[in-house]
Amino acid sequence: MGAAENPAPPRQEAAPVRRAAPAPAPEAVEKVVVVDQAPPPEAAARLQAQRPLAPLQVTTQAPPPPMSVASGSVEPPPQVAAYQPVMQPPQQGPLPSLNSRKYTNGITLCLFLLHLAAAAFAMGFFVFKTVQEISQHPRSHNARRERSLLGNWLLPVEGAVALSIVLAFAWQKAVRAWPRAMVRVILWSSFAVTLAVGALLMCFSMLATVGLGVAMVVFSIGTGLYACWVTRRVGFTARVFEHAVKPVDKFRGLNGPAYLMVAAGFAWISVWCVAVIGAVNFRFPGLTIFGLVVSLAWTAEVMRNVANLTASRVIALYYLRGMQSSVQFSFQRALSYNLGSACLGSLFVPTIEALRILARGLNLLEGEDEFMFSCAHCCLHVMNAIFSFGNSWAFVHIAAYGRGFVQASRSTWGQFEALPGMAALVDSDITSSVCFLTGVTSGALCVALAGSWAFATHRHYTATVSLLAFYVGYLMTRIGMALPQACVGCYYVCYAENPTSRLFDGTIPDRLSKMQEGRDPLVPTPRFPHQHVGSA
Repeated sequence: MGAAENPAPPRQEAAPVRRAAPAPAPEAVEKVVVVDQAPPPEAAARLQAQRPLAPLQVTTQAPPPPMSVASGSVEPPPQVAAYQPVMQPPQQGPLPSLNSRKYTNGITLCLFLLHLAAAAFAMGFFVFKTVQEISQHPRSHNARRERSLLGNWLLPVEGAVALSIVLAFAWQKAVRAWPRAMVRVILWSSFAVTLAVGALLMCFSMLATVGLGVAMVVFSIGTGLYACWVTRRVGFTARVFEHAVKPVDKFRGLNGPAYLMVAAGFAWISVWCVAVIGAVNFRFPGLTIFGLVVSLAWTAEVMRNVANLTASRVIALYYLRGMQSSVQFSFQRALSYNLGSACLGSLFVPTIEALRILARGLNLLEGEDEFMFSCAHCCLHVMNAIFSFGNSWAFVHIAAYGRGFVQASRSTWGQFEALPGMAALVDSDITSSVCFLTGVTSGALCVALAGSWAFATHRHYTATVSLLAFYVGYLMTRIGMALPQACVGCYYVCYAENPTSRLFDGTIPDRLSKMQEGRDPLVPTPRFPHQHVGSA
């Protein structure tokens, strides 16, 4: 009423003028009466029902009352300001294009296609020679040896490949269904399974199997020490997994590319195994088989990264633009425009990860030894120089913006460094290690199956069958686990690009604030040894 009492005297002075003027609109008189006098209860109720926001006319723009009512409908201006950061990405300038039609890393793409054609030709040649030798010279020494390999060596390996496919999607389903529990399960199951399988191989009491068993036991001990070392990171990693895999359910068929890549990997490995049998009787068997092994590793890694790029594009566009991207279209882009980057990343990323593991191991062992100190810091400097030009986070920008591998690596790592504490946070991430250990665990289970099978049928092949079963089991499981790893990569990279998005919860901001306040439970890493670490 105080706002209505102030303008009352001017209205009394102007009253004669209004009576002498042409007949004013009765509605205006009713408004004055409503404001200055208390209306009857029935009239007040009717007026509030018709115009509930009428009293706000005097506080905003007066000239056109309808416009003042409309503007008064947005009463608290701070709400509009609160949504502005969500709609504004941190980068300046126009938004990058999402439909680049340029083939990335064309030289690497040409090299991979040439390698693939050469590998297919070599595999076809060795398979043809194997069939020819068995059919045309069935009584020859080579034919008898190849028949023995087909019966006693190939079948256990194929059984291991089939088991690895089941394990791959079992791990993936379990991670998506129980992300908080599966991080600990993977860490400690890797330790337990590799230790048990190593003991089994030593029980075969053959020199080669004992050597493989000792190597697996040593690896299991290292895995157990690593699981103890990263205990304080497990809780945060579990929360990241839990939130990162949530968008998968919004996109039907997102797991389809991983299924296709696993099926293609099974077919390729089956032919590859027969080709290895034919290569045994070639002029340079050791060198030839080594070339086939390297070729299979590169091909399987490219298959994994194709599935990674497909999932990364779908999830990244959901985080960055709120788009429902087509899985089929993203898969086609991964097999065409972005295939060169997948090929180059398949060569770089495993090497970088190996250097990263080596640097961390040397950092733990350096102690007071000057030589170990020099080796650790030399490896660390090399890794720092390479990491900004090639890292696994690059696949998000490759998929979303169609950038080359090196350009995408530099842009993603630049975004991490631009956000205080983010580079140290992602460097201490253990999701890649968790996915790696799922492959190791599956490989060890495949060794248990194929090694026992070979030992029961033909003991002479136990060591080679066990080694090959571990290799193909690891590769197939990593292809199947591409989806969860892509989700985690998108979660980190897209948060660094737009940290104010409403699609992210407080998992990363809370951890960054703890790091700034000195309450961070993360363990320092070689690249960031001076983090604030509180007591666990």
